[in-house]
Amino acid sequence: MMKLKGNLLYGQSGGPTSVINASAYGVIQEAFKNSDVIEKVYVMNHGIQGALREELFLINDQYKKDIELLKHTPGSAFGSVRYKLKDASDDETDYIKLLELFKKYNIRYFLYNGGNDSMDTCSKIARYMEEAHYQVSVIGIPKTIDNDLPYTDHTPGFGSAAKYVANTMAEIHYDMLAYPIGKVTIVEIMGRHAGWLTASSALASINGFGPDLIYLPERPFTFEKFKRDVKEVYEKQKNCLIAVSEGIVNELGHFVFSKSGKDDFGHSQLGGVAAKLADLLSKELKIPTRSVELSSSQRAAAHYQSLIDVQEAIGVGSYGVQLAINQESNLMVGIKRLSNDPYQVEYTGFDLLSCANYEKKMPDSMINMEGNGITKEFIDYALPLIQGEHKPKYHLGVQQFAKIK
Repeated sequence: MMKLKGNLLYGQSGGPTSVINASAYGVIQEAFKNSDVIEKVYVMNHGIQGALREELFLINDQYKKDIELLKHTPGSAFGSVRYKLKDASDDETDYIKLLELFKKYNIRYFLYNGGNDSMDTCSKIARYMEEAHYQVSVIGIPKTIDNDLPYTDHTPGFGSAAKYVANTMAEIHYDMLAYPIGKVTIVEIMGRHAGWLTASSALASINGFGPDLIYLPERPFTFEKFKRDVKEVYEKQKNCLIAVSEGIVNELGHFVFSKSGKDDFGHSQLGGVAAKLADLLSKELKIPTRSVELSSSQRAAAHYQSLIDVQEAIGVGSYGVQLAINQESNLMVGIKRLSNDPYQVEYTGFDLLSCANYEKKMPDSMINMEGNGITKEFIDYALPLIQGEHKPKYHLGVQQFAKIK
């Protein structure tokens, strides 16, 4: 098959992770290796919004040092965005702009790095370009700390976030042991509809410093059962450590706590459930409490990068380019686990439309019968993903990150 010569356009979308830039590194380096096919590499400034505004970076030798630092850089080095493309049948405006941009810059390879909503964007672009008879390979590169993309065994970003959560929980637990009578400490962890990241707090239990109770969005949450659970633990230990997903829901399926306002994709703004639960316990059980909201540090803690996670983030980026130059399109790169011991994976491609706007939740078999903890099955699944340390690059005691201008 004759490979199509042209240029590559890459972008980042949605919430960042501590390894999304490692995927950018994988894309860029693999593109450079295939310079006989990919003549230039462009990157969107703030994702698809940058493409629509014709705000692009041309990646060349001036970025050589920064490209290497991408592997150690959290956040989105090129800027992210939450922008929902309308269906082309409803409004073709954005697609016409993208087609014009693709023609102007001879974009024949389009790779978009993101989660569920980003795969929706990819799928829409792939369909439109096909209908417009413009030859371009469209590939989705997965990322999300939520680990909720379907088909792939796990997503880059999750392993490092899980490593941060597990170790932070262990540190909080050990801090709690300082006093003979402690508090109930409630730690709020990201996870809108899926509890993978909150469940990873249990990995701290391997060394004896994990949470006593874990509450996930997959099981309905009731205040009365919560109070009984906490009271039982606190009366026995005189302290209690709790991990709770920001997206826990009541028996009607409504968020226990959400802020006003929604993003472009209609998602409620979450955060504050730990503080609400701590206030409830303080008032009704007269137990000293405190709440901790890990917030953006969960996805930004580059100093807790899992080496496995970094390697796989690079791997999905590199494999996405390989798919594209072989004229595959309308696919999301996925990770297939071959074995746990030794841990081995391979990369593959999945249909974009099937991956778009679908959230993979934790199976019942990974959650205990009481709905306040996890099972060994989850530990066996998650433990390989946090292995290895990716040493940060320091200058004068402060981490060095890529500076893309």
